[in-house]
Amino acid sequence: MTSRHEQGNRLSHRLWRPPRAHGEQRSERRVGPLELFYDLVVVVLVAQAAHHLAEHLTWRGLGEFAAVFALVWIAWLNGTVHHELHGYDDARGRIMFLLQILVLVPLGAFIPEAGGARGAAFAVDAGVLFAVLAVLWLLAARGDSPEFRRPSRLFVTGTAVCAVVLAASAALPADTRVLTWGILAVAYLAGFAVMIGTATPVQATAFTVTDALTERFGLFIIIVLGETVTGVVDGLAHEPTNALTLAVGLIAVVVGFGAWWTYFDFAAHRSPRATRRSTAQWMLVHLPLTAAVAAMGAAMVPLVEHAHDSRTPVATAWVLCGGTATVLCATMLVAAGLRVWRQERALYRPLARTCVVVAVVCLALGAAHPAPLVLVTALVLLLGVPWGLAVMYHLSHDEESDAEKG
Repeated sequence: MTSRHEQGNRLSHRLWRPPRAHGEQRSERRVGPLELFYDLVVVVLVAQAAHHLAEHLTWRGLGEFAAVFALVWIAWLNGTVHHELHGYDDARGRIMFLLQILVLVPLGAFIPEAGGARGAAFAVDAGVLFAVLAVLWLLAARGDSPEFRRPSRLFVTGTAVCAVVLAASAALPADTRVLTWGILAVAYLAGFAVMIGTATPVQATAFTVTDALTERFGLFIIIVLGETVTGVVDGLAHEPTNALTLAVGLIAVVVGFGAWWTYFDFAAHRSPRATRRSTAQWMLVHLPLTAAVAAMGAAMVPLVEHAHDSRTPVATAWVLCGGTATVLCATMLVAAGLRVWRQERALYRPLARTCVVVAVVCLALGAAHPAPLVLVTALVLLLGVPWGLAVMYHLSHDEESDAEKG
């Protein structure tokens, strides 16, 4: 009987372990299939927001997209960081992810009309999601050592306040409600940055960006980049197939590919410096970067649909070119917090200046809004400029290394 009782206790412990304590996250681990499944669910919500933006390329539509996307991304960041710090791949961890997914699914259904008829439902569901996240952080905080209690308390309180404000916003008029979401997202992110920036050296260990976290952010970007292909496919599906439409669509895919090589050649799979500022910068700049990629995907739909126009629709041109400019600048901001930024100054400093110049030219291109074929071709060439600079640097560096060896 004692042996069975001990076996039962061991099995129970393996299936339902308490949250991992702060500072005890594993520095070397791979992202698991459970995390990837969760990310795919979140990207379904991103796709819903992008599809709505594709049909409402106006300032109002862009504002709704920014507010909704920010809330979804903050929830994803919460779930991601919580699992990285405290989670295990056991029954408890799986149920915690499933609980979030069950709340995320109806939230995705409300997104297309979040700025209007179903805004109240979106607000209540988002409030429930943040309440679930607050409870998860509260349960993890119960085992905190004294030095981690204050930041844990602040994090739980901030997430709980978000839940209350979101639920309460259901009673507001539509325009005021969306504005409240935007202000709430900015306040939450500012508080998150302050919490990291004011952490003590011991507390800062809980915010160490591990290899798994770096991989997770990169994988999320890859999945969102799929929206650029989805946008082209949607555009082609609604238009007669001819040479010009197909050319615009395929070159638009290359623009999305250019966003991929910009981020993954210069910033992805590299660790930020072990400072509080670099950590906060690395995490938070991924928000506008990811939003820009999703917005580019949304702009692909009307771009292909207007392939035969003499000028690209103004809103489409601005969103696509502005998204490209944001990807370039945000990638350099992410890179500025990396260790490699200082190790390879001869590459990254001129590369950053080049990306800023190219981003300005992208904005000028958006203002000019030429024909869709000209627009996407120009964007491909512009995205190739930083990459060409990097290739020239590496070729020159390799030649110098060979000369020194010789």
